[in-house]
Amino acid sequence: MELPFAESWRIKMVEPIRTSTRQEREEWIRQAHYNLFQLPAEQVYIDLLTDSGTGAMSDRQWSAMMMGDESYAGARSFFRLRDAIHRITGFEYVIPTHQGRAAENVLFSALVKAGDIVPGNSHFDTTKGHIESRKAFAVDCTIDEAKDTQLEHPFKGNVDIAKLDNVLAENADKVPFVIVTITNNTAGGQPVSLQNLRDVRAICDKYGKPLVLDSARFAENAYFIKTREEGQEGRSIKEIVLDTFALADAMTMSAKKDAIVNMGGFIATRRAEWYEAAKVYCIPFEGYLTYGGMNGRDMEALAVGLDENTEFDSLHTRIHQVQFLASLLDEYGVPYQRPAGGHAIFVDASKVLPNIPKEEFPAQTLTVELYKEAGIRSCEIGYILADRDPVTRENRFGGLDLCRLAIPRRTYTDNHMRVIAAALRNVFERRDEITRGYRITEEAELMRHFTVKLAPAE
Repeated sequence: MELPFAESWRIKMVEPIRTSTRQEREEWIRQAHYNLFQLPAEQVYIDLLTDSGTGAMSDRQWSAMMMGDESYAGARSFFRLRDAIHRITGFEYVIPTHQGRAAENVLFSALVKAGDIVPGNSHFDTTKGHIESRKAFAVDCTIDEAKDTQLEHPFKGNVDIAKLDNVLAENADKVPFVIVTITNNTAGGQPVSLQNLRDVRAICDKYGKPLVLDSARFAENAYFIKTREEGQEGRSIKEIVLDTFALADAMTMSAKKDAIVNMGGFIATRRAEWYEAAKVYCIPFEGYLTYGGMNGRDMEALAVGLDENTEFDSLHTRIHQVQFLASLLDEYGVPYQRPAGGHAIFVDASKVLPNIPKEEFPAQTLTVELYKEAGIRSCEIGYILADRDPVTRENRFGGLDLCRLAIPRRTYTDNHMRVIAAALRNVFERRDEITRGYRITEEAELMRHFTVKLAPAE
C-alpha cells in the first residue's frame, strides 16, 4: 500500500492563536470599516491575508541570523547574499532593498517616466502603483484563458504573445521594458511556462526591449514548470530557475515569499548601466548599497532561504497544502480559479455571491462574510484592488473579482485547511441570503485597498 503524503519538515516551535465569537467579530469588522487590513492581528484566528513575510523560517535560517554582520558598509552578510543570488539566478549586480515594492521603487525611478507604457501579465498592486504614480501606463497582456476561472489550463499566467506584439508595434518608443510576474498573482497565483518566457524574450528582442521579471514566487513558478511543462520533469528546480532568469535582463524580488524571510528584497540585473542608475536612488530611498534597507541578519537568513526553497521537497510540501485545500473546496462545490495556484486559493466571488452587484464589490463582501463566519482573514484581489482608471477615474470592473486565501509557508496545519474550507462552505450555502455588499466612504488615489473605508450598501 502506498504511504500517505507527509510534510518535509517537523514542528519545533508553536504560537498560540485564539478563537472568538461571531458577535465579537461583527463588532470588530465594523470598527475596521469592513477593511480586513485594519483589523488587529489578535482579532484574527487564521490569517490568510498574505503569504508575504508570514512563513516559518527554518532552523538553518535562524542559525544564520546569529552570524549577521551589521556593518554600515561592506558587511560580509551582503557578500554572502550577493553570492547566493548570483548562484541561484545568474545575475551579477545586486542591490538589496527592504522589500519587493522598494525594489520596484528604486528600479522604476531609474527607468520609468511620464507617458511610458509598461506591458506585462496582470501587474500586481504595487507594480501597477509604481507605474501609475509616475504617470505611466500598465498594459495587461495576459492570455484570455485566465479570465475563465473554471477552465483547466496549466499556465494561466502566460503572456498573450499577439497582444504583447501589438502593444510594442504601436508604442515601442514609449516602452522602457516588458515585465512578467512569476507566478501571476492577480490572475490567481498562476504560473508562466518556460516556453512562454522564451516567446516573450523573442518579442522583446524583435523590438529591442529589455525584460524584467517580478520574481516574488519564482521558485513556485519553477515547480509548476517541472511538474506541468513537457520536457522539464527530469530537471531540478535550480536548473529551471537558472534557465528562467537567463531570459531576463533584471529581476525585482520580494524575498518575503519564496525565500521565506520576514523582511527583505532585492534588485538583480546583468546590465551594468541599470545598476549604476539604480544606485542613485537606492542610497536616498533605502540605504547604503551593501545593506539597502536590510539588516545583516536578514541578509544571512535570505541567503539560506534562497538555497533551501529552490529544492523540490520544500516546494512540493508547500504546494501540496494549497492543493489539499482546493480538494476540499471541490467536495463542497465552491468555485475558485482553476487549477489551484502556487501560494493561494483564489475564490471566484462573482460565482459564490451572485446576488451582489459589481458596484458593491462581491469579493470584498466575501472576505467580510468569511471573517464573520470563522475569524479567517483573507484578501480581496478584485475591483477595489484594481483602483480607478488614472484617466477617467472610474472604477475598473474589467478584471476578475477574487477572494485570495494566501497560505503562509510552514505555518498552518491541514486541520486549519479543513476549518477554512468548512467556513467557505457555510458562506456558500447561504449565498442566496447575502444580497447587499459595501460602498466606499473613503479611499486613497493609489493602492486604495490597504486603507479604504467601507460601509454596508444601502
